[in-house]
Amino acid sequence: MANYDFMTRWEMPAPMEEVYRAIGQPLHWPHWWQGLRRVEALGSYNERGTGRVYRYHWRSPLGYSLCFDIRVTRLYAPWLIVGQASGDVEGWGCWQLSEAAGITRVRYRWRVRTTRRWMNLTAPLARPLFVWSHDAMMHNGALGLSRGCRPG
Repeated sequence: MANYDFMTRWEMPAPMEEVYRAIGQPLHWPHWWQGLRRVEALGSYNERGTGRVYRYHWRSPLGYSLCFDIRVTRLYAPWLIVGQASGDVEGWGCWQLSEAAGITRVRYRWRVRTTRRWMNLTAPLARPLFVWSHDAMMHNGALGLSRGCRPG
């Protein structure tokens, strides 16, 4: 398996609670996140909100598709969301939010390994393309979210 450790940073002029609310509602992400085809809610969760499972269907800018589930393992509103991934990628992701002077800063760490055979076989040569594709998808997410999270 090929391992990846991505760190993404977004900044937007919106209240942290509003940004957290948008990130915390993955079923709505396809409305504003280009490349995300569909999100499905699977299973149930406890009163704290942990245990929820979502299935994400992505189409990369390079044309390949990824499908994986994320189970929410920790929630500390409005600062932190952590999830465990399984499927075409395995690992974990962590959203961390902070706010200063009206600017919300979002930091997303995504530590995963690919499970698809073709991705693992091509990783020694294709890794820069996979990294570029991830960065492009995250950039699309920042653009879409910033359009939807405007004060007023």
